[in-house]
Amino acid sequence: MKSSDVLPPGLLAQLERLQLATRRRLAGRFSGEHRSPAFGTSVDFSDYREYHPGDDFRRIDYPLFARTGNLFIRLFEAEDDVTVRIVVDRSASMGMYGKLDQAVRMAAAIGFIALLRRDTVILHTEPAASPARRFSGRHATGPLFDMLASFDAAGPEHSTKQADLVGASRNVLNQRGRAGVTVVISDLLSEGWSLAVDRLVAGGGDTSVLHVLANEELRPDLRGDLAMIDVETGQEVPASLSPAGLREYAAHVDAWLAETSAHCLRRGATYVKVMADDAPENVLLRSWREQGLVR
Repeated sequence: MKSSDVLPPGLLAQLERLQLATRRRLAGRFSGEHRSPAFGTSVDFSDYREYHPGDDFRRIDYPLFARTGNLFIRLFEAEDDVTVRIVVDRSASMGMYGKLDQAVRMAAAIGFIALLRRDTVILHTEPAASPARRFSGRHATGPLFDMLASFDAAGPEHSTKQADLVGASRNVLNQRGRAGVTVVISDLLSEGWSLAVDRLVAGGGDTSVLHVLANEELRPDLRGDLAMIDVETGQEVPASLSPAGLREYAAHVDAWLAETSAHCLRRGATYVKVMADDAPENVLLRSWREQGLVR
């Protein structure tokens, strides 16, 4: 996928009017476009942090630069930025039926909305293609889209099926900074997904799960005796799919989806189901608003 193909320009123009919604008290560290519920309305000096490219240069403390030779930003308490941590599952199963392409589009939309509101975006992947990367400033949308467009699905040799999302949750929680917004984009076929969600919710801030699925998985159009291959492990699994067997499979899938959604909601995480072939504008402009992910 080319970075220019991640999201169409017309959709980007519509996304400019949106903002990520937060349900909890989130404390940022420098001036963004989220009014803080935790502090007063006066712009009071709070602290310093190192300058990152894309930060508002007007907040650089030049006298401090003259003394130390290092660039620091003055931090204030009246308005917050929000750190937005995005976890993209790029395990082998995500490479099926266009799921990873859809995950990339969803991650790009979230990152774009956040960066335009001067929030900081930290991008994680599992399995990790590279260390988590931080993006700041509106100009960073290009590099973010470039990185997302380079994603491909890992092969079985990189699969750690039991721990993919658990490892991602550990990496997220090990990042410096206060709890903000964490968005997990995955097909949740890693067995540790529920533990990962539990840890992220317990870590504070807002957690959302975008469950990316394909119709071919939910209602496969297959019949007869087949040799199926687990794309995560490469293991061949024999299967006999009769009409009765397909009905039983569909019942198991429906039960799994219901429990997955219920688990997230019980833990206080937002759950949004996203089909791989859904039109991005329908997901971003309608479904996300209905679910309270954006406003």
